[in-house]
Amino acid sequence: MSAEEPENAPDAEEDDEDLQYFVRIGQTDLDGTKSVERSLSDMKGIGQRTARLVAEAADVDRTATFGRLDQDDIDDVVDVVENFSEHVPEWMVNRQKDFFTGETDHIVGSDLNEKRRHDINRMKMIDSYKGTRHKRGQKVRGQRTKSTGRTEGTIGVNVEEIREEQAEEEAAAAEDDDE
Repeated sequence: MSAEEPENAPDAEEDDEDLQYFVRIGQTDLDGTKSVERSLSDMKGIGQRTARLVAEAADVDRTATFGRLDQDDIDDVVDVVENFSEHVPEWMVNRQKDFFTGETDHIVGSDLNEKRRHDINRMKMIDSYKGTRHKRGQKVRGQRTKSTGRTEGTIGVNVEEIREEQAEEEAAAAEDDDE
């Protein structure tokens, strides 16, 4: 704290009253103390580029603090996020031609996790290559498995354990010789 700033500045108290610490979009709480772009990119299904496009479509400054926006601006951002597929070209959404509905939509938040889980379960049920890899707990996307991704036990030689076993064998052999 510097000598120029008094501890109880009246401006700071007024700013804190205007600040909305949490902004709720769908079932996700976003940090209101961050900028609009940064706060939106914390949400599943929205990256930096998507967050920038959402702010642009809602006519909001992307560098403004999210919690300090007017309620109308926040509602505009929420509306754009919920209807993102209407504001961008079809190739830019994350769910093109859904298997069950055939619709093209952009899914965010916990709905994204649910859809992903359904897709993996469907692959397992139809015994596709990726489904069988998911079932076995192996790598799915063509990575190498010879030397990585091992989950069973330790790799290599445990020298201490071998020395202990040799010492026990020598001791047993010495006892046999004494008898």
